[in-house]
Amino acid sequence: MRATDIVIPERLRPADGRFGSGPSKVRPEAVAALAADAPTYLGTSHRREGVRAVVRRLRAGLAELFALPDGYEVVLGVGGTTVLWDALAFSLIERRSQHLVFGEFSGRFAEAVALSTVVQEPDVIASEPGTHPLPQARDDVDVYALTHNETSTGVAMPVVRPAPRGLVAVDATSAAGGIEVDPRDFDVYYFAPQKCFASDGGLWLALCSPAAVERIERIGDGDRYIPPSLDLLIALENSRRDQTYNTPALATLHLMLSQLEWILGNGGLAWAADRCRTSAATVYDWAESHELVTPFVADPAQRSPVVATLDLDPAVAAADVCAALRANGIVDTEAYRKLGRNQLRVAMYPAIEPEDVRALTACIDYVLAQLSA
Repeated sequence: MRATDIVIPERLRPADGRFGSGPSKVRPEAVAALAADAPTYLGTSHRREGVRAVVRRLRAGLAELFALPDGYEVVLGVGGTTVLWDALAFSLIERRSQHLVFGEFSGRFAEAVALSTVVQEPDVIASEPGTHPLPQARDDVDVYALTHNETSTGVAMPVVRPAPRGLVAVDATSAAGGIEVDPRDFDVYYFAPQKCFASDGGLWLALCSPAAVERIERIGDGDRYIPPSLDLLIALENSRRDQTYNTPALATLHLMLSQLEWILGNGGLAWAADRCRTSAATVYDWAESHELVTPFVADPAQRSPVVATLDLDPAVAAADVCAALRANGIVDTEAYRKLGRNQLRVAMYPAIEPEDVRALTACIDYVLAQLSA
């Protein structure tokens, strides 16, 4: 039987079949809210009150969600996390950064800094995919670059300060809004909207401590050349006016605000994190007891509660499983392409219903049985 000919019984299927790790599932209620506001919102100036009010609510909501202490600021700009890596190289690192590399995305920031002509060669500490390394305090490091959740491998690591000196910059692209964090443990906690915040990409957001703000202002006021679109001081000054330096995608802002206020209305970050842990327990408990499925991350303490990576027995091709699921409306369970493993990857972000995650495991069981028949 061809994988695409398998028909999963309707009673087994999830209500919503979107399990992508980014772009992630967008709640239908958020889309409806955007459609309702579209006549007076979409196609309007991002420097006028209609859009600035959305940015203001977004900044205030993030400060509430993460319980930011006094002096912390929410900064945003256009371009997504990839652009922010370059901006951090120009506007946050004074001389040298240390990078923990344990997957595709943690490695990309280190590569971006290594190509920079304004800072020194980074200190890179790497570990094999499926694990995470630990930071090491160094006298010559002024920014410690951590990754809260490595989206490519499904590894999560705790956010800790490795040294009393030096700023801690955390890539939280797929963690923010789904994993709890103490803001006292970071100076820059940055992310994008297309993961836990159930929106589209193309925007970056950063929660900045007073120490990070001081560093950004000092470097920005110095003699280092910084392209305006990568200048975090310009982004900071615009954010304080509830706008971005260049035009953002208005739909992205609106969808993210809907998700943020939905999370706040249900109990905030603790509620969202517990919801993700519930989904993760379903997936990992199922995989641990399965004959053909194994959690890729061996150490349970390092397994992500928002992105699960699952190795399949060599007797079954993950590509066939994904094709069968996709033919039945269950999409984006493919492994990260560059990891090159016989693997499934399942997002468990707050917008994804835990019952749908449970249904997904039943659907995979059905597909495996059909492929093995």
